[in-house]
Amino acid sequence: MTASIEFYFDFASPYGYLASERIERIAEQHGRSVIWRPFLVGAAMKVSERKPLAWVPLVGDYAAHDVKRFARYWDIPFVIPSHWPVATVNACRAFYLLEETDHVAARHFAQALYRAYFRDDRDISDRETVVAVASELGHDPTHIAEGIQTDRIKQTLRSVNDEALDRGVFGSPFIIVDSESFWGADRLQQVDQWLSRGGW
Repeated sequence: MTASIEFYFDFASPYGYLASERIERIAEQHGRSVIWRPFLVGAAMKVSERKPLAWVPLVGDYAAHDVKRFARYWDIPFVIPSHWPVATVNACRAFYLLEETDHVAARHFAQALYRAYFRDDRDISDRETVVAVASELGHDPTHIAEGIQTDRIKQTLRSVNDEALDRGVFGSPFIIVDSESFWGADRLQQVDQWLSRGGW
């Protein structure tokens, strides 16, 4: 059986958002599926002693310009949110709650959350916003609101974060193909070529 592409990302990552709009298409072209793995990149940043791009002098200004240019290059709707970056704990927990029973629904929810943040400037750090996005997709808002507070789901997210660090995942997006790691949305072309050529 052909291995899946593993797609690690943080919902506050604009480059993760851009990758999320293209990775399924690339995978489909090569007969692969995608395992979506939202995680808290802040934990990795502590280990690697980094800060979010937006907080770094000079780099932050460039990143804001670059990601808008990148979005135009790929013709993907994009705005810099009013609050960037934001905490994404509730978003991640809601994803894993849905994934327990429906992988496809969880992926659609992840895409909807990303679009809510980077297209519509909705504050996805807010639990009510996360619940509202899920509700707009037809999910029971009470189930989401209560489910993301359970110890089971909290532990699921902690386990994903621990696994990501153990595997050397340190940024968003971070894509693993046949044990080969690619960091950044600008590496998607290399991912495509790796799948076509079987590596190099």
